[in-house]
Order: sequence, then C-alpha cells, then structure tokens
Amino acid sequence: MEVNSNLSKKATEDFELVKAAKTGDQVAYTTIMVRYREPIYYLVLKMVRNSIDAEDVAIEAFEKAFKKLDQYIPEYAFSTWLFRIATNHSIDFIRKNKVKTLSIDEVVDNGENGRMKIQIEGSNKDPEEKYIEQQRIVLMRQYVEKLEEPYKTLVTLRYFKELTYEEIVKSQDKPIGTVKAQLFRARALLSDLMRRSKQSI
Repeated sequence: MEVNSNLSKKATEDFELVKAAKTGDQVAYTTIMVRYREPIYYLVLKMVRNSIDAEDVAIEAFEKAFKKLDQYIPEYAFSTWLFRIATNHSIDFIRKNKVKTLSIDEVVDNGENGRMKIQIEGSNKDPEEKYIEQQRIVLMRQYVEKLEEPYKTLVTLRYFKELTYEEIVKSQDKPIGTVKAQLFRARALLSDLMRRSKQSI
C-alpha cells in the first residue's frame, strides 16, 4: 500500500511509524504516543470534562487505534484518522456514562413525602475493604511483572515507589515527554493484559 504523495512530511513520517508499529515495534508505538498523547488527551478532555476520565478515555482511544492499524488507509493523514477514533470513543463514553449529578448541599425528595440532604460517606475503609485493596495491589504487581522494559520499570517507579515525573526523568535519563508517553503506553498494555486474563482489578 502506497502513501498519498500529497501528504505532508509529518503525515508521511506517521505512515512509516504505523508500518513499523504493525510489526510490533515498541519504539514506533512510543513515538506515536509522544507525538499525539497531549493533543488526544486535550481533545478528549474538552468532551468528557473530567481529567481522570479523559486520561482513561484517551488511553482506550489509543488502544482502539493500535488494534485497528490494519484499517488505516494512508490516503489521509494518520492524525486525522486517530482524532476521529478518539472523538467517536469519547462520544461513546459520554453516552454510556451520562448520569444526573447533584450538589452535596442539594435537598432532595426521599420518595416518602419527606426531604433530605445528600450526605457523603466517610473515606475510612473497613478491614474487608482494606484486604480487597491489598489483593488488588498484589494482582496489579503480577500484571506489571509481565510488562517488557522500559514499561515495567517506569510503572514501578511511578505507581509503586511514587516518584514524580521529574525524579523518573533524572533516574532514567529520558526526556519528560518520552517518560509520560511510555507510562501512557504502559497503562494501555496493562489494561490489555487485564482484559485478556479476564481478571477484575
């Protein structure tokens, strides 16, 4: 399959990266994510309006795109194709997760001719919840051990040793953009591992 000669230099470079990624080249995956991690994240954020959801949806959009690389036709720029996938995935997320939100100070009808204020439960976990949380951590560590380098090391440093991005940059001698993109990719790989093992974290 030949690339459209009218594509820009960057789009042509993207096409070469896509070809390499399709062969399993992890460097190509990382390079794509370094280029588009922030643009995709901010695109999603504008739609879902929640930074935590936006990060998850963006990761899922990359996962979906990487799984569909064979469907990419270089008649159009890869960025256009990627943004369309992210947009559609965001719309799907919004449709599936649309819920009515209430203020914590709002008085609501309790359905029994009475009115009450919304109360927020305390954050203290009981012994059972703490045990479940510990088991989740153990299981997550097992998944992390299955990752290839540099993803395993980066996840360990960031999420288990709780290093800042700046500390990871110094210890790994990598640009911060590369560190963030590889962590982004690592989360996508972990998500795929968990889904394939049919385990619930």
